[in-house]
Amino acid sequence: MSQKPVLRFAPSPTGMLHIGGARTALFNWLYARHAGGTFLLRIEDTDRERSTPEAVEAILNGMSWMGLNWDGDVVFQFARAARHREAAERLLAEGKAYRCYATADELTAMREEQKAAGKPMRYDGRWRDRAPGPEQAGKPYVVRLKARQQGETIVKDVVLGDVRFENSQLDDMVLLRSDATPTYMLAVVVDDLDMGVTHVIRGADHLNNAARQLQLIEAMGAPIPVYGHLPLINGPDGAKLSKRHGALAVEAYRDMGYLPETMRNYLLRLGWSHGDDEIISTEQAIAWFNFGSIGKSAARMDYKKLDNLNGHYIRTTSDANLVAEVTAFVSREAPPRILSMTARRRLELAMPLLKERAKTLIELIQGAEFLFSDGPRSLDEAAVKLLTPEGRANLAAILPVLEATDWSGPALEAAARSFAEEKGLKLGQVAQPLRGALTGKASSPPLFEMLALLGREESLGRLRAYTS
Repeated sequence: MSQKPVLRFAPSPTGMLHIGGARTALFNWLYARHAGGTFLLRIEDTDRERSTPEAVEAILNGMSWMGLNWDGDVVFQFARAARHREAAERLLAEGKAYRCYATADELTAMREEQKAAGKPMRYDGRWRDRAPGPEQAGKPYVVRLKARQQGETIVKDVVLGDVRFENSQLDDMVLLRSDATPTYMLAVVVDDLDMGVTHVIRGADHLNNAARQLQLIEAMGAPIPVYGHLPLINGPDGAKLSKRHGALAVEAYRDMGYLPETMRNYLLRLGWSHGDDEIISTEQAIAWFNFGSIGKSAARMDYKKLDNLNGHYIRTTSDANLVAEVTAFVSREAPPRILSMTARRRLELAMPLLKERAKTLIELIQGAEFLFSDGPRSLDEAAVKLLTPEGRANLAAILPVLEATDWSGPALEAAARSFAEEKGLKLGQVAQPLRGALTGKASSPPLFEMLALLGREESLGRLRAYTS
């Protein structure tokens, strides 16, 4: 029986969880779930100066919001430094690594000579086959891998195919710094080995690391994982995605009103395809996901497509779940808004009408705000234009008619139409001032259904406030 795959997502906590990282996490998660394997989360916090607790929290929050649940506890790389050192010491003992006593000044001079001669700047192996003498006693040193110097290293990549690196181009990388702290390259390989990682799926910016890490894996006698390097994500203009293209962090998309289902679907389609399918549920994605359908070229962000996809998921999400999404969204605002049970009940009743016109939760909330609290509305600029002296006069005139009407959507609409006809008015001349006074806005879900939903007392109270 073949081994179940073990995949990992290993972000550095030096910033938020960005879109590229979220897609990497998604692809790893999907394959693990597809194959009945394990999906692990490792925080690579060896860069102590730039790693922050806030970034760790942002990564965990972003993963949780995306619905990318990991198996087991989060592994923190820095906490495993003693294990990393132990691995380097073993390589030293086996003659697969060596102590390099070159000083910073010597290495600077070496690079300057190489640069002047037009040669690539890389460590020249000066301590590779040299035993330290008495003058090195007590002097600082780094531990370097004794890398292969002949032939080539081949990264067998499930996305890019075989990628070849001349070993003469790969120098003896540092495993332990002079203060005995492990380097990132050593820590990654040791952690993947100890965590039983079978597949390393990550961004294409790590491709060069793969060749170096392969040499270390072979020196340690560890099993070689399956590699897959994902092309980068570009902005709509084809340039590398950056802050000038808009939001980069996953939490920023959450705060712009996108649903997690939307982001999973959208990020899946950024570099992966299943025929012509655009709308792919998470269940379908898990069933269909494979490495062979990952594209080799960079994907482009398309914000119009993202909006349209989000509109689809808003329309197809249950009313109760959308109420929960809206409630959570407004509770994150500054200052937070807490929706009462009455507001949530109204919101759920109105949701079939509200969600037809919204592409983001922000648009949905803007259309629903008149349901959140009781009493007269503050008018936005467009509503002020509806409640002119003439509009207010029409409002005052229809009020007695509404007060005497059975309080249901069809009855209220029939009464308004009859009133407009009798007065020689267009229905809009009556309905628009009603809408402005009821909602504070010039557009809303169908007016008469909203009057019925808010109820007789609340609706009439709002309307009376603008009849004088």
